[in-house]
Amino acid sequence: MAVNMTILYDNYGASSGPPHLNPAPMNPSTYFPLALGDLDRPLPSARPDRPGRPSDPARQGAAATAEALAELLDEAALLIRRLRERAEAKEVRDRLSRGRRDLLCELARSRPRTVPQLARARAVSRQHIQAQVNALAEAGYLEFFRNPAHRRSPLIRLTDMGRRLVGTLERRGAGVLSGLAVEVCAEEFRQAVGTLQAVRAALEGDAPQ
Repeated sequence: MAVNMTILYDNYGASSGPPHLNPAPMNPSTYFPLALGDLDRPLPSARPDRPGRPSDPARQGAAATAEALAELLDEAALLIRRLRERAEAKEVRDRLSRGRRDLLCELARSRPRTVPQLARARAVSRQHIQAQVNALAEAGYLEFFRNPAHRRSPLIRLTDMGRRLVGTLERRGAGVLSGLAVEVCAEEFRQAVGTLQAVRAALEGDAPQ
């Protein structure tokens, strides 16, 4: 069917004609609120900040804190690696893996523990710790003894040979640290210790049980 465009225009776009066929002219701004000159301007935010949401400075502050913490942890890991390289004799490194040396040092700093306790503290499987403990016991560094609280889970402690090895490692490490020329006072080191302890406590609190 042919459509008479003149009639359509007269009815909806012209200023003359019957009132019911000649409504008020359409305001373009009702449907096109931005003028052509406004197209280059940024649109207003569709989702303004809700009440209670952290402001941009707060989010930026949290991001800066996380970045600074990551830098601190990276430096701590590098420091431990360099200290071990300087403090541990080559014959000790050849004889024992780093994981087994760490296990001996951990037992030297704590009371006797069971395999499950060591596994939980190190966030590894019980089977992994059991293999490490068995190898160290066979080498003469660890020994098992009766656990009054659990008959099937013996306690583990260092032997005299294990204590001598850990003592050697600690003396070498202390010698390296005491010879460092760093302009940092004891209080600054204690503050760093407190920071790392707070981060570790937060991680352990968030860890699944």
